[in-house]
Amino acid sequence: MEEKINALRAELEADRASVHNKEELSAFWQKYLSKNGSVTGLTKSLRDVPKEDRPAAGKLINACKVWAEEQYQALSDEIDAAELAARNKAEAIDITLPAVRRPVGSLHPITLVKNQIVDIFAGMGFDVFDGPEIEDDDHNFTRLNVPKNHPARDMQDTFYVAPDIELRTQTSGGQIRVMDQQKPPIKVLSPGRVFRSDSDATHSPMFHQMEGLVVDRGITLCDLQGMLDKFVQAMFGPEVKTRLRPSYFPFTEPSVEVDVFCFECGGKGCPLCKHSGWIEVLGAGMVHQNVLRNCGIDPEVYSGFAFGIGIERIAMLKYGINNIGLMFENDLRFLKQFQD
Repeated sequence: MEEKINALRAELEADRASVHNKEELSAFWQKYLSKNGSVTGLTKSLRDVPKEDRPAAGKLINACKVWAEEQYQALSDEIDAAELAARNKAEAIDITLPAVRRPVGSLHPITLVKNQIVDIFAGMGFDVFDGPEIEDDDHNFTRLNVPKNHPARDMQDTFYVAPDIELRTQTSGGQIRVMDQQKPPIKVLSPGRVFRSDSDATHSPMFHQMEGLVVDRGITLCDLQGMLDKFVQAMFGPEVKTRLRPSYFPFTEPSVEVDVFCFECGGKGCPLCKHSGWIEVLGAGMVHQNVLRNCGIDPEVYSGFAFGIGIERIAMLKYGINNIGLMFENDLRFLKQFQD
């Protein structure tokens, strides 16, 4: 038995030298240590050993098993270490190479302008209110003094999603919701997306608007113009002036269109201002008494003004953009030009 074990140990040591990977290690295990392996099979040969010699032979066999398992474990550790070293070498990073430069992103021009407008009016004490984009007819038209048969409804080609439910055509519905929830004094901005069936170089069926509302005792049109002067000067430059032209909106009376002195040519006339020296920027007016009454506010005690700013229009003027579609195409060549 001792001669048989010594011969097996010599054979195992010879085979051990030829094991270099997991596949060869598995074959090594199958040959020597599996259920039918040579080392495991030594136990079966005990029946051929005389009874009186079996205890000594058993000790030799057990010692051979322990040794063979130690040889296998040492081989396994060596192969694992070699594979790890090879993987680390293959995955090594040459830190002397220049790093991959990733471009720094920037905010969308609409977001930039929206944030600037909010910051300007927040400095004047305005709060911000976000209304729903799907609005009922009552908030979007009726309580804004636009009755069912009023021709003003035809001025805004509306996307209806159900009878008396539409995609809002203006964020003015947020003013109604604020006046329902809060009594004067009120100073609030209502920004967001609005929807109208209109599309050309300067119009989009989806665009962004910023409505403003101030309601308190003794509010006048002079307060409106003074506030808008501060706004356009903060947005376009300290030398820019405003003028008010009479206009019509169902929810304000009197209503005005607000123009700014052309900051491109200084009023001399250029393509931007269509050679008039003035640029139209927004609509505004004193809140109609019917709108105040519809919200439970006494127009004999309180008055107010409202204004609506097209954010895309301000962005186009501020950054010299000649086609509104550029702001919705997600072209990085266009977007990367704008930095906060």
